[in-house]
Amino acid sequence: MFFAAILAILVTMSLALTRALLGPTVYDRVLAVNSFGTKTVLLIALLGFLTDRPDFLDIGLVYALINFIGTIAVLKLLKYGNLGTAVRELERNP
Repeated sequence: MFFAAILAILVTMSLALTRALLGPTVYDRVLAVNSFGTKTVLLIALLGFLTDRPDFLDIGLVYALINFIGTIAVLKLLKYGNLGTAVRELERNP
């Protein structure tokens, strides 16, 4: 049963990777990379459960946080063109 779940996650990861490479817009690509990261977290958690190593869950949580922060950073860069400036300053001085 767990091997079927691993296989399903790997298939969906390959579909997300295909969307990331062939996406029509940059936002589709960002969403596909975020989805790929989420599937990676699921795969890490499932492998940690199968190998009876609960510390894999901590690794998965850290990877999920990095995935979320990276997605937010890429979207801010795409919208404002800068990561270092506060949003309020960019809205006042476009």
